[in-house]
Amino acid sequence: MNERTKASTSSKNKKRKRKKRSKGLNIFFGFMKVFGTFLLSALLIVVITGSIFATALTIYVLNYADTTTTVSLENITANYTSRFLYENPDYDENDKKSEEYLLYYALKNTNQHAVWTDYQSIPLNLSNAIVATEDERFLSHDGVDFKRTLGAFVNIFLPLYDDNQGGSTITQQTIKNLTGDDARDLSDGGAERKIREIFRAMNVEKSYSKDDILECYMNIISFATYKYDIIGVQAAANYYFGKDVSQLNLAECASIAAMIKAPAELNPIEDKQANKERAQYTLRKMNDIGMVSSDEYQKALKALDKLKVTGDIEYSSVTQYEDETKDQGPTSWFMDDAIQQSIEILEDYYGINAQEANEKLYSGGYTIYTTVDMDMQTEVEQKMRDKSNFVTYDLESDKLLSAFFCCNYYGEVKAVVGGRKKKKKSQIWSNATDTSRSPGSTIKPLSAYGPAIDSDLVTYSTILKDEPIEIEGEDGEKRKWPVNYSETKMENWSYNDFPVWTMLQNSTNTAAAQLVKMVTPSYSYNFLQQKLDFTTLNIDDADYAPMAVGALSNGVHLSELVEAYQIFGNGGKKYEKTFISLIEDKDGTVIYEHSDSYTQALDPSSAYVMNRMMQKVITSGTGTAAKLETTDLVGKTGTAEDWTDLLFVGCTPDYVSGIWIGYDTLKTIPTGDYQDSAQIWKNIFGDIAENEEHKTFEVPEGVVEAKYCTHSGLLATNSCSHTQTGYYKESNLPGYCNLGY
Repeated sequence: MNERTKASTSSKNKKRKRKKRSKGLNIFFGFMKVFGTFLLSALLIVVITGSIFATALTIYVLNYADTTTTVSLENITANYTSRFLYENPDYDENDKKSEEYLLYYALKNTNQHAVWTDYQSIPLNLSNAIVATEDERFLSHDGVDFKRTLGAFVNIFLPLYDDNQGGSTITQQTIKNLTGDDARDLSDGGAERKIREIFRAMNVEKSYSKDDILECYMNIISFATYKYDIIGVQAAANYYFGKDVSQLNLAECASIAAMIKAPAELNPIEDKQANKERAQYTLRKMNDIGMVSSDEYQKALKALDKLKVTGDIEYSSVTQYEDETKDQGPTSWFMDDAIQQSIEILEDYYGINAQEANEKLYSGGYTIYTTVDMDMQTEVEQKMRDKSNFVTYDLESDKLLSAFFCCNYYGEVKAVVGGRKKKKKSQIWSNATDTSRSPGSTIKPLSAYGPAIDSDLVTYSTILKDEPIEIEGEDGEKRKWPVNYSETKMENWSYNDFPVWTMLQNSTNTAAAQLVKMVTPSYSYNFLQQKLDFTTLNIDDADYAPMAVGALSNGVHLSELVEAYQIFGNGGKKYEKTFISLIEDKDGTVIYEHSDSYTQALDPSSAYVMNRMMQKVITSGTGTAAKLETTDLVGKTGTAEDWTDLLFVGCTPDYVSGIWIGYDTLKTIPTGDYQDSAQIWKNIFGDIAENEEHKTFEVPEGVVEAKYCTHSGLLATNSCSHTQTGYYKESNLPGYCNLGY
């Protein structure tokens, strides 16, 4: 084959190979074109589908977001224990461990124990333990931990684990507890609830501080046993460890935080080992995060082995701290009245009825500061139960009833006892505040002598004749009235002259009638009702017998009678009595504070003149049995018709107090069997009175101490041979005597 032929053949072979290569490339590029078109189409489908899904999801989410509002952390629905406190007489402001107020009584729902406490009272170790265990990124997230939340959403479609709590943060758990909108079951409408919860959490974080959220959370979480529903860290500290939450140590804090996951199973009463293991985990987390040092961690681990759990242990006496979750037994006489006043205050504050106010009190977590003097209350209760303080000898049958009431000169009630027997039930009838009985002659200083002195109708030494007045009887006929009652109830008018103070000293009925006639019965009635706030009066009492000798239609409450006697020891001021000084709701907002306003019932000088006249009752009159050794005492005895009720009301420089004795039904008290009312008062209150801070009454301006003539009742001159010391209003001094002897 020549060269040309070889070249031609070679050229053909190359063309043939080129055609084959070109055909292969065409097939390859064709495949790639088809694959590329498919891939692009698939990508577009994914993008379009994804966009549609994202749009739909956004619309879905925004649909629930639009209906979401900020949850109020004040919207608490638990039944929080209301606490009654009293002032600690041993409080030392320089002692950090000294408590200014101590627990008196805790009102609680029997099925739920919940006590609200403020964030500042909760130990840092406890809040750290809870954060470490429940939501370690709490301080850094904005209400939602999206890492945990994403896992929860994935679990809706790809159930990879059984734990369906949803990865909620402390903020979300707080919202869930407040709203009851439980988002745990994400596969059954839970997604919508979870969306609401997320947006609510973010809104709450914008409206409240982390401290506010954590405070709310720690006050509403459950630490329930199978027996009790324990709500909040304060109630948990009370119940499980018998401590105030502020007193918890690190190990106890870890133990409480350990319960949150499953309180009924992980509490140290039901399963101490399970609680210990979970508490160890809590402490380890705290150490890892840097909330506690390695040394603190190791010490707390050892302390877990020695954890002292109190649980259901009962107690019987009031100590510096009492477990508010325990049953304190029946309420005291004082507490009954404090509860009743609290209900009335809530009625007025919220504009609700008594039943609603009662429910609110028992579940609202109020803090009520009482006025009680706990030492006095305890001592008086004990003495009232001592039979020897009443009887003259050892009676076999002693069914006499009694009541005692004491307040200071600002109306603050210090002690009240409604009966002689030990109180075994709560909220029972009290003879001190519920019973209405005739005040007898204890009404005279209030209705007759006080108004007459204040109206300048008589003075300390004005001479009155022991003679009756004439009143119109039911038959329209005039008759002489009243008699001066004695054991024999004889008409014993002496027709002798006596100074006014002597008439009061001897409780002469005729003098009281004459004074009421001077001021008029209607004036006396209005004085009692409008200035002294007696609630048991009716219009029929605007008459001589009710106003002069205490024959009131409905009687009076001992508490109101004693309350009225304030005016004789504090310059004529009438303060409203109260068992409560302050009430705060669970958030610390003051909803009630006892007013320091008063009614000036008597002029201060009139009140002091009355005070000195009533001192004569004690030094040489019907109340001598009550006389004290070192403390000034003024007062008045009272005896109802037929000796069915006996009373004594006494004023010392610091307190006004009174006692009543009688029976359920009106019947004569066998005075030979029982000591008189003044002596019984001294038996009950004498020791307390002798230990008062002040010993004498303060003399106000406008009072003059001067000698008077015992014959004329006028100011004495050098010619007067018989004189005594009297007390007078500077604005109403009597003239000088001109009898000349």
